[in-house]
Amino acid sequence: MEEKVFAGAVSGRFDAEKHYGILLDCVKQIKERTEFLPEIAVVLGSGLGHFVESMEIAAEIPYKDIDGFPVSTVAGHQGKLVFGEIGGKKIVAMQGRVHYYEGYDVHEVVIPIRVLKLLGAGTAVFTNAVGAINTDYRPGDFVVLSDHISSFMPSPLVGENVSQLGERFTPVTDLYDKELRELALSIGQEKDIRVHSGVFLQVTGPQYETPAEIRMFRLLGADTVGMSTAIEATAARHMGMRVCAINCVTNMAAGINNSVPSHEEVTATANKAGKDFSILLKELITRMS
Repeated sequence: MEEKVFAGAVSGRFDAEKHYGILLDCVKQIKERTEFLPEIAVVLGSGLGHFVESMEIAAEIPYKDIDGFPVSTVAGHQGKLVFGEIGGKKIVAMQGRVHYYEGYDVHEVVIPIRVLKLLGAGTAVFTNAVGAINTDYRPGDFVVLSDHISSFMPSPLVGENVSQLGERFTPVTDLYDKELRELALSIGQEKDIRVHSGVFLQVTGPQYETPAEIRMFRLLGADTVGMSTAIEATAARHMGMRVCAINCVTNMAAGINNSVPSHEEVTATANKAGKDFSILLKELITRMS
């Protein structure tokens, strides 16, 4: 049986040195296209890419133009890096991300956030579209993460450690920054936007969850469920980044009501929530200390 070979692999095994070389090559290619050095990286989930319209854009680079950089294949993910400023803060926004379910290896999924850290971003803000398990939530609400459950996903830190990026055994007790979470909650209250604090659970997808799985996830303490973010946040913390993550609730999870989740519903609800999302994220970035 032929072994799968992914970015940074030799004979099917993860090769830290080769992987780090790929990251450095991506950084080199980006720097050849723009001299803009970001402070903050923002990863935009399904239907949330319109946030870039709030930016004073300095440069745009499609993922496909960066050799070694994974390319998004999902509808609603445009697939480009957008460099610019908001409120005097230098940011790079990923207008669309890649997912494990697209067939990428877990190490490939986190290449983008690792590259953005090497470009200079010290803070990462992740966003995604999620289903609500907590019945106090409703579509259009936002949930700033206090914690996550990633036990149903392979860790992006499995394999030889890339010592240039971080330590072998990375503590994630306080992965999500408390100060940024409290700031997002206060902005929501001030702007009359429904923002909660909760626990997110990542699954592989691409199929939506069964009602039985959702009942199990509720018992585990999850408030929301989705197909991205937790493994990226783990990689960001491995590199010492300050991390914040915001869910956009686009649907109630399977079995919560009589609705059947669909990608069309997810994208449509995220688009409708776009105005509030842009306000929340713009204010959060502007007020970051």
